Amino acid sequence: MTRRTSDLYWDPFDLTIDADPAPIWKRLRDEAPVYRNDEFDFWALSRFEDVEPAHRDTVTFLSKHGTVLEVMSPEPLPTAQLMFLDPPDHTRLRALVSRAFTPRRVEQLEDRIRAICGEFLDRVDGRDRFDYVQEFAAPLPSLVISSLLGVPLSDQDTLRENIETLFHSEPGVGMINPISMKARLAINSYILEQLTECRAHPRDDMLTDLTRAEIREDDGSTRHLTDLEAADFGSLLISAGTETVAKLLGWSVMLLGAHSDQRAEMAADISLIPGAIEEVLRYEAPSPVTARWTSRDVEAHGATIPAGSRVLLIAGSANRDERHYPDADRFDIHRSFDHHLSFGHGPHFCIGAALARMETRIALEETLKRYPEWEVDASAVVRLHTSTVRGFSEIPLLV
Repeated sequence: MTRRTSDLYWDPFDLTIDADPAPIWKRLRDEAPVYRNDEFDFWALSRFEDVEPAHRDTVTFLSKHGTVLEVMSPEPLPTAQLMFLDPPDHTRLRALVSRAFTPRRVEQLEDRIRAICGEFLDRVDGRDRFDYVQEFAAPLPSLVISSLLGVPLSDQDTLRENIETLFHSEPGVGMINPISMKARLAINSYILEQLTECRAHPRDDMLTDLTRAEIREDDGSTRHLTDLEAADFGSLLISAGTETVAKLLGWSVMLLGAHSDQRAEMAADISLIPGAIEEVLRYEAPSPVTARWTSRDVEAHGATIPAGSRVLLIAGSANRDERHYPDADRFDIHRSFDHHLSFGHGPHFCIGAALARMETRIALEETLKRYPEWEVDASAVVRLHTSTVRGFSEIPLLV
């Protein structure tokens, strides 16, 4: 069924809805599992049974027209970013990039991640209050992903500032605004400069790997990545790799602050942390909404989504679908389930998921080791909101 009444309304730009979208998402699942918004010209799917297969169906639900509502276009976007590609282009480029994003290189970062956590927590040692996001959760993944790519230490602070600015959102236009676009250009220009440096002076890092990587075409020939392809991938990895972990850590301390009994269990037994991370991801997805373009008519729940439509897949709602997760609105670090949709699903499953999980695990281990108890100063929390990202830019902790 589609939305036919004025009392049920949802869009990804509304700040009031975004403060607590779970009740609206539940109504969408119950009353309008195929929802139509005329104001912003999109359809939305909210049930697990619809969102999961849509992620897997790259023939019907296309990414090349954009996966963020405000950047979508009837024509494929002129970009080489993985998130905006469909098979076979996506398959070829992902396979190539995966060879640079090796488990060996990720695993080698574990000691570095733990050391960075220690350094940041040392800086706030002895204080009874600090901003967990600005002083820990945000700079940590920025330094980690910069280390993986080979970004010089002297450039990392400026790069992180541009990443934060990239997610600047304005009413009605989202991230399509001069402030965000300027940051995007600055990041891409910087990556292009680094690629040039890597060609002249090769290093043991992912950016150098990207300059050497070859892609096999359908006719059997091979070629190197273009500057655009390499820069687009590097920019995506830096921005997504920074924001996802920062938001995941922010949601972790917020939820564990509200569920002190479960936090105490984790502090006493760190083996509970990996399962807790999956529950945080299910319960509060850092990126709860992604968009697709339909290549054909889609029939669902008695409604027809026409070909050439913009469709929002609400993973945040699907993760709370009581049809799939019993007692879905209860946060439980002991919950057992097969998977969630917060890292996507199918061909577009997040290529950096293993690194994000490892960073978050180590960060929570080190946080709980130093601070088994904390309170969140809810009056001073600052939210971050875009049409696709949901989290916090400031979370003051009282320790």
